[in-house]
Amino acid sequence: MAACLRVLPAAFSTPHSASNSSSLRRRSFKIGCSATGSKNSARIPMPPINPNDPFLAKLASAAANSPEPLHARPSNSDSPPYLDLFDSPKLMATPAQVERSVSYNEHRPRKPPPDLPSLLLHGRIVYIGMPLVPAVTELVVAELMYLQWVDPKEPIYMYINSTGTTRDDGETVGMETEGFAIYDSMMQMKNEIHTVAVGAAIGQACLLLSAGTKGRRFMMPHAKAMIQQPKVPSSGLMPASDVLIRAKEILWRGQEKIMSDILPPEEWDKLAGIKIPDPF
Repeated sequence: MAACLRVLPAAFSTPHSASNSSSLRRRSFKIGCSATGSKNSARIPMPPINPNDPFLAKLASAAANSPEPLHARPSNSDSPPYLDLFDSPKLMATPAQVERSVSYNEHRPRKPPPDLPSLLLHGRIVYIGMPLVPAVTELVVAELMYLQWVDPKEPIYMYINSTGTTRDDGETVGMETEGFAIYDSMMQMKNEIHTVAVGAAIGQACLLLSAGTKGRRFMMPHAKAMIQQPKVPSSGLMPASDVLIRAKEILWRGQEKIMSDILPPEEWDKLAGIKIPDPF
């Protein structure tokens, strides 16, 4: 047998809105429970709800008169505040709270971060990572002059990873004068120049590596330093006299090995213009 508990309809008056407080609304409460079979007969029946309960009347009256207080409770309310995640999400710190954070302001830079070349230049680092074409030579010479102007006593660190005036495939992309322009600028510097080979220092780049201050020339464990014979770009429509002059220059530079074999290293450094720092 199915057991049912039914509460007869009853009416009580509640105001429907603030503008129409005289309107009445009838509500009926009906609770039913049914059971089929022997399994449902063991369930505890739900207790009946008294429609004349004064708490229900007060709750319905408060909801009908002013629904706003339910959304905006006073700060001294005993119940937790109402939170609407869709209208006003509060799941992270606001920018104003982040600005007031002591740890955030301590590590936050006071100005926008510079680009990487500017950051290296600020650390007195000159990086040569391309073949010595005119644009690279101009930039390196300008950086050397700028660092000497900023502080003529602090050392300059030159990191070299270049194939000189040629590319990896052997094609000539620059004149020999590009490397000598940087070399002569390094010789005129008042600062100590620490040269570091990273990757490869080939040809004119190897010359720049050896032009560092004595005792301040370094190579990474897997770096390669190699001297090449001087090369010139294709002559094209160059006059024969200019071709002969360049050929003589290249042949004369071949005498450097003979000079290095005859003179001791100290004399060769002195003739090359390399300054030996005073140990005292």
